This record gives sequence, structure tokens and C-alpha cells, in this order.
Amino acid sequence: MLRDPMAAQILGPGGERRRLLRGVVAWPLLSAMGSGAAWAARPARIVSLGGALTEVVYLLGAQGQLVGTDTTSLFPEAALKTAKVGYMRQLSAEGLLSLLPDAVVGTSEAGPPVVLDQVRSAGVRVELVHADHTWDEVRRKVATVGRVASREREAQALQADLDAQWAAVQKQVAATTRRPRAIFILSHGGSPMVAGTGTAADALIRFAGATNAITQFAGYRPLTAEAMASAAPEVLLNSTQGIEALGGEAAFWQRPELALTPAFRRKALVAMEASHLLGFGPRLPAAVRELHTRTQAITA
Repeated sequence: MLRDPMAAQILGPGGERRRLLRGVVAWPLLSAMGSGAAWAARPARIVSLGGALTEVVYLLGAQGQLVGTDTTSLFPEAALKTAKVGYMRQLSAEGLLSLLPDAVVGTSEAGPPVVLDQVRSAGVRVELVHADHTWDEVRRKVATVGRVASREREAQALQADLDAQWAAVQKQVAATTRRPRAIFILSHGGSPMVAGTGTAADALIRFAGATNAITQFAGYRPLTAEAMASAAPEVLLNSTQGIEALGGEAAFWQRPELALTPAFRRKALVAMEASHLLGFGPRLPAAVRELHTRTQAITA
């Protein structure tokens, strides 16, 4: 639900809608020129694009500045009650600007780029964190939110705590010599696909001390019987949302492609909530620890 009367009017039809949108675009700039230091001292109104960034906002205690989030922002539970601007890859300038933000924070996966250019042209600060599926990506997210929310000190303290957690889980994984072969299956909608190299799932598998059994290609490709048979995974990974989309765990194991794998004989499946598993945010150390523990136990 839109929280501002002016924002609600933007939903009107035709030329009136466009006229009002131009007013919304100009309003922050005019107000900034008219209020001087008082405007500069006001906490930034933030729209967060990406569940990991939203989690950081809450951990830094900046949720009072959060005026909107995208649909991947599912944690903490309070984030579900924020105004939503749509999926982070399918944004609209009108939806973002209707919330009158001072800043939009997202990752390099947010878009379309033309929409973000329109938001910048309206005078809104847009900060995008490069997504490369590394621990440094998490560090960049924490630093970016801290800077935008003017909570640099809190961000430094949070990062020190997260670095300690990351070091501990890396030590735990390194102490294990067995590296089970794993495949991540993406099945949130449409035909299931498997994760190759260069994906968040590939990075998670390696961080957790397993081996991605799909190395023949980068990105995602359709799940086929041939691919599953040749990969011979010992354990299958999915999100809880993906398992639900396939009709539950019993329906998942009925897929004929899976019967060709060693994982099928043990019914070796690890499913975790999507934003926790693949979000690359402050819960990454906990996600890696859980994935490592479960894959080791299920393939022992």
C-alpha cells in the first residue's frame, strides 16, 4: 500500500498521471533547494532492491528510513509489511518514484537499466553493489547501506562480527576432507533448470565444501535425464519454494530424471529457504554452515 497521498495520485490515468509524476520527480529537488541544512540533516528515505540489502538495513537499525522494498525482501518478517516495488529485475520508474525516496540501493542485477537511469534523472541517488557471489559482495552490501543510511559506525561493527562468523565457518568446512557431488535445481516456475558455473548456487556449493557436479556450462540450463545421469550427483539441492512449486518432496522424487542419480537411492535432498540459501547477505555464514552440515550428514 502506498503511504503518501501524493504517491497514491500517481496511479491516476493518462496525462494527469504523467503530470503528477513530473510533480513527484521535481518535489524532492525543489524541497532540497528550499530547506537547506534542515533537508541535509534529515535521514535518507531508502528503497531497498534485494533481500540481502534489506536485511542489512534492519541489522543497522535503519528500518525507520525504509520506505519500500522489492519482492525478494522476505526477511525479517517486518520486511513483508513494507511497500513493494515489484521484482528487482522488473522495476518501473513510477513505482520507485511514487515512494519519494532519496536513495535506492540494489545490486548490479537490478533493472532494467533504463528504469534506474530514469530514477537517477529524477535526482534520486542510486547505489548498485556489484554481484559476484563472493564474501566481498557481502562486505560491499554492508558498507553501501551503512553509507546511504549514514550509519557507517554501525556498519563497521556489523562487518567485524560477520567477518568473525565467516572465518569460523571457513575453518569448519576446511576441516572436512569429503567433497560430495551436488547439483542445485531451480524450480520456482516453469521447467526445472540446473545451475552451472558462475551462479550463486555454484558458489554456495563450493563454500559449503561440496563439488558442483555441473561444470560443462555457465548459468542455468534445463534439467535433462542425460545431464543428471552424466553428472551423477550424490545430493540434490533446492529451495523450499522450489520444492513447493513442484508439488512437494514426494512429487519431486517422482521426476524420472532423478532416478538416474546416486542421490535418488538415498533420497538425498537438502532444501533451504531461497533468500537464506542464495541471498549473499549477512546470513551467508549461517547458510554455508547449515548447507555444509546437512550435505555431509546426508551423504555419510
